[in-house]
Amino acid sequence: MAMLSRVADHLYWMSRYLERAQHTARLLDVALDMIPDRSPAAVARSWETLFASLNVTPPEDLPRKPRHITNFLAFDEENGPSIAHHMTVARENARQVRELISSEMWEQVNRLYLDVQTTNINRIWGQSSEFLSSVKQGAHLFQGITDSTMNRGEGWHFIQLGQYTERAGNVAALLNAHIDDQLASTQQGADQYLELLGLLRSCTAFEAYCKVYSAELHFEEVAEFLLLNDTFPFSVNFAASQMRAGLESIADLTDTRRN
Repeated sequence: MAMLSRVADHLYWMSRYLERAQHTARLLDVALDMIPDRSPAAVARSWETLFASLNVTPPEDLPRKPRHITNFLAFDEENGPSIAHHMTVARENARQVRELISSEMWEQVNRLYLDVQTTNINRIWGQSSEFLSSVKQGAHLFQGITDSTMNRGEGWHFIQLGQYTERAGNVAALLNAHIDDQLASTQQGADQYLELLGLLRSCTAFEAYCKVYSAELHFEEVAEFLLLNDTFPFSVNFAASQMRAGLESIADLTDTRRN
């Protein structure tokens, strides 16, 4: 019997919001970590690129200061794009399908949700990287638990579909924001190198990129790698192939006729 669309929807969006929380944490962690190495002008520009890559319009009165931006992107649930908001929605979707996911999956998503909810900017400021790393590692752990404890049925494929749909969109938006920044910028030398390094680190891609090209960074090659590489998990091409595979598997499992 085919899975109810309501159930598939909850699994799909649970996965998407977990991926979105992880992506936001990674971009914010990279941006904060690179502040000491960047010029003030490059830092100011990097915040705007960060907001554009997350498709976020910050409040007009939000100060462009690291502490305020971190609080907004990590804990502000009222404005929507925060890690706390993403985890709330992910957990609620998981709760709706509690009987279809493993106990270990539920415990992990609930633990990650509680860790975020019981934290605030005052508690983490000065050690924000530790908090952001815990979000990233928690999301990775959920993916590993899912792969280890869930049958490879429709539910698992909808979770994979959600993860890679979100990832493809995130990386494409990140690249688009950096393309706009490159076109508008006259930065050269160290600032340009750090911009490209930050872009790769935002996709956990620096080491993988260097194995294909070199540590000498060029925007065209960075964009090519993140768009077209067919073996790197954070490239758009790889994500699209996983989405296709997921849809084909769901079609096979439900005897859906392909056109």
